[in-house]
Amino acid sequence: MPDDEKTTRVPTGRLARTARFGSLVGGQGVKWTATTAANRLRSDEKALAANEARALDLADQLVKQLGQMKGAAMKIGQVLSTVDFELIPESRREEFKERMAELRDNAPKVAFKDMRRVAEQDLGESLGTVFAEFDERPIAAASIGQVYRARTHDGDDVAVKIQYPGVAEAVETDLRNVQMLTPLLKRMAPGMDIKALLAELRERIAEELDYEIEAQSHRSVARAFRGHPFVRVPAVYTALSSRRVLVTEFVEGMAFEEIKRLPEAERDRFGEIAFRFFYGLLDRERIAAGDPHPGNYLLCGDGRVCFLDFGLVRHVEPDYLAGEQRLAHAVIRGDAEQVHRGLAELGYLPDPDDFDPARVLAQLQTAGEWYFTTGFRRLDPDYVRVAMESGSSPRSEYFDYMRKQTLPPQALLIRRMEGLLFGVLGELRCGGDWGRLALEYIAGEPTSTPIGEAEAAFLAASA
Repeated sequence: MPDDEKTTRVPTGRLARTARFGSLVGGQGVKWTATTAANRLRSDEKALAANEARALDLADQLVKQLGQMKGAAMKIGQVLSTVDFELIPESRREEFKERMAELRDNAPKVAFKDMRRVAEQDLGESLGTVFAEFDERPIAAASIGQVYRARTHDGDDVAVKIQYPGVAEAVETDLRNVQMLTPLLKRMAPGMDIKALLAELRERIAEELDYEIEAQSHRSVARAFRGHPFVRVPAVYTALSSRRVLVTEFVEGMAFEEIKRLPEAERDRFGEIAFRFFYGLLDRERIAAGDPHPGNYLLCGDGRVCFLDFGLVRHVEPDYLAGEQRLAHAVIRGDAEQVHRGLAELGYLPDPDDFDPARVLAQLQTAGEWYFTTGFRRLDPDYVRVAMESGSSPRSEYFDYMRKQTLPPQALLIRRMEGLLFGVLGELRCGGDWGRLALEYIAGEPTSTPIGEAEAAFLAASA
């Protein structure tokens, strides 16, 4: 981007950023108090409508304020887009979640001279010394950094992600202030353990800010899939990277909007590869990759799918992952007692005695039908929307249970991964026997497709 185009700076002032959080919390707190007082004189129906209106106003203000703040505030908004806030009216809930998710694309535009300064401070040399060529026009932008194309002195094409100037200070302030949102979010999701959820967010986002940590995660994933028959993960150039600069192999490929226009069979193949990548990464490497959104896929000319961005990840503890897998298998088998026990052990049920085993089984079978039921199914956006609503809508017959359940911190990025991947598969209108694929990763069942057989052969040869 030329420097004469309009650019913005990430606001870093501690007092200013704290004031934004404080203003949001204080103003909304007063409004909630007034609504609660007025509801004492209203009918139940009118009180519910007033609470929904207040929640919707809060949602609008969250999107507006977090979008203006950039940095961690934006990332918090992106992750919260996967949380169901039951007081938001059902007819507006998906719109709110989409607006929160759009914060991902509402990245600041920072002049190249400022980005250059960050890179050269970290690398200790001029970009002209480190790279043979460097294109000053960004090829991508995100909440905490901008990506450029360059060429090394060895002739390799690389992608260079540079952190926005001042974003580290902004993120540090945001992470200290995020607990101020607890009372507001608690009003929107009464059954959620908001404090634990925000603590998990603080830890994950703090890690994402350090590109050296991201490079370690990225290298782990690249190593696990090196030589894979249908997955490609760009290599990391460790010697050229630093805390605020991440250099990876540049990969050419077809972007998501083009992939959507491919013939059905090619989209189905892409969808199965994406499913196998994320669930295989979780199963074998115990890595939950939290950003499988459409911008992080490329379809290469050789048919492999390239996966990008491993900043928002969680290394899941072995016992916890095994518990999640046992729980999912119990849902598929229809074992109500084991489902109830698994939910309680993993921390989804604050008071297990309040939940009937048969009913929680039915709840999960309904919400995860696409994943827990074998047989070919072609997904589409409407199916995804209905499925998502069945797991969160106030009109669901299980809504009373949903309000009393919570989300364990270790499950946050697993659920985010599942939800975003489900949305991607639906947008692509992919077809497959998703339940049979799931059993391979949940219960170790034999591979069920030619793509699975190719992966099994690769894994056997790599062992």
